[in-house]
Amino acid sequence: MPFEVIPALDVAGGRLVHVTGSGQVAASTFGADPLAAAHAFVDAGATRLHVVDVDLARTGAIANADVVGAVSGLGVPVQASGGVRTDEQVDALLARGAERVVLGSAALRDRERAEELVRRFDDRLVVGVEADGHTVRPRGTDLELPLRDLLVWLAGLEVRRYLFTEVGRVGALEGPDLDGIRAFAEVSPAPVVVAGGIRGVDDLRAVAALDGRIEGAVIGRALYEGLDLRAAIVAVA
Repeated sequence: MPFEVIPALDVAGGRLVHVTGSGQVAASTFGADPLAAAHAFVDAGATRLHVVDVDLARTGAIANADVVGAVSGLGVPVQASGGVRTDEQVDALLARGAERVVLGSAALRDRERAEELVRRFDDRLVVGVEADGHTVRPRGTDLELPLRDLLVWLAGLEVRRYLFTEVGRVGALEGPDLDGIRAFAEVSPAPVVVAGGIRGVDDLRAVAALDGRIEGAVIGRALYEGLDLRAAIVAVA
């Protein structure tokens, strides 16, 4: 399978925003219209889109389901995200057309519930791992979960895919943590999509060249600040 470059659309109140380690700011490109951005990304060759309901991550309530539905109607698979914790939230996003949904790292605190979700949704569920070094720190929470212990537990489940995010690098354009990504991918029995810090083509090539089961990367801010998506896709084809 070719390495997949997955554009991210962070949405709050139905509008595009940029999420950083310190919060969020309104987007200045595409008129802050997530559907306009999605159209542009699909026209540039995107084969999947990553839609984040920022309001859901902050409040626990799905607030941008209409955006997920509209983007899903463009004909490319959508990976929906936003601190998802419950089966009701997964069901709601799938019902709006998402092909798969990312389970937020905070949901991993309740292991019994997480195991049920993994079993029920199978390959339609992606397990999100928001890492900060050797610790999982879900954004928007005070939780701290030991990464090694979490991986030992997850290895016993039928997880079909991981989204590995370096939380300290989200929106920072400081480059990906290649050592951290490599370490995670080498122990993962399932395919891994990565996120956090990717600045451009060189970073994408470096991630794609790592050993392990890395199948793609989610890119956000770089695409809104000049990275040519078409060129990025060609570079790792």
